[in-house]
Amino acid sequence: MKAAAAKLESPIRVLIADDHRLFAEALEAILAGESSIEVVGRARNGSEALELALELEPDVVLMDISMPVMDGVEATRRIRQTRPDACVLMLTCSNATADVDRSRGAGAAGYLTKDRIASELVDAILEAAGR
Repeated sequence: MKAAAAKLESPIRVLIADDHRLFAEALEAILAGESSIEVVGRARNGSEALELALELEPDVVLMDISMPVMDGVEATRRIRQTRPDACVLMLTCSNATADVDRSRGAGAAGYLTKDRIASELVDAILEAAGR
């Protein structure tokens, strides 16, 4: 019973994966004001996101679709293969149906366009983490 209560009280661990440093810093600043969320790391490309997701075991990964080295869709697919319990929320400028479909097919739990991040990000993280 205590272990379940401790899990509810612990902050949601979030990994930010975006190759635009200023955008990643802005996301981290938005989340810093939330006591229920802890940013545990930042990745600059899909390959680094995969590595950090395995190392840091975040509850939620905020994943940009378009990144160098390995795109966010492929990184999501690999994260979900190795950590099926990980929740990945895709972040993108595009709301193209093909991108949404590819993201869902890779196992993403949700999809947010970057222009709506400020108003919806915290709620999306809480929902993805099941809280």
